[in-house]
Amino acid sequence: MERFYLITGHVGRLELLVPQGVKLVQLRIKDMPEPEVRRQIARARDICAVHRAQLVVNDYWQVALDLNCNFVHLGQEDMDTADFAALRRAGVRIGLSTHDEAELDRALSSDPAYVALGPVYSTLLKKMKWKPQGLDRVTRWKTRAGTVPLVAIGGLTPERAPGVFAAGADSAAVVTDIQQSADPESRTREWLRVCNT
Repeated sequence: MERFYLITGHVGRLELLVPQGVKLVQLRIKDMPEPEVRRQIARARDICAVHRAQLVVNDYWQVALDLNCNFVHLGQEDMDTADFAALRRAGVRIGLSTHDEAELDRALSSDPAYVALGPVYSTLLKKMKWKPQGLDRVTRWKTRAGTVPLVAIGGLTPERAPGVFAAGADSAAVVTDIQQSADPESRTREWLRVCNT
């Protein structure tokens, strides 16, 4: 699993940042009409193919199937409605969000490609009903997850990345730190350096 995991909310940002050397990127589209969702996912799929990057489609598992994408990320609510059997038949890998012990147990029972734990630190991007999880929980989650890769997300910065990896995370998912950067391209390159040293 790649140590740097970019999450972006628009294909235009993905198109700008994947060429910096990103090899794992999630397209997390919110509140757009379905034709635009389909357009963005298809475009992201093609950009990632050119740059040999892995695209992960957030939430829109049916569109991912329709467009021959091979990786989706699902939240706990999405797990209730997703057709896991259809995804498995199509060879689609599935990453799952977790925030507490029960969610982790549920996720691990679904044979995920990875489990995500968050927010590790306070996050500005979205209102969370969970308090920051902290590095101790990253370590406990990794022990429970075993060979399943663990993705840390929430409030991550390049300065915090070494501690997150030392605590046991296999990958650092980054949203706000790059989204709010004055120079997202150079910030992405900085993240790649930090994660690949």
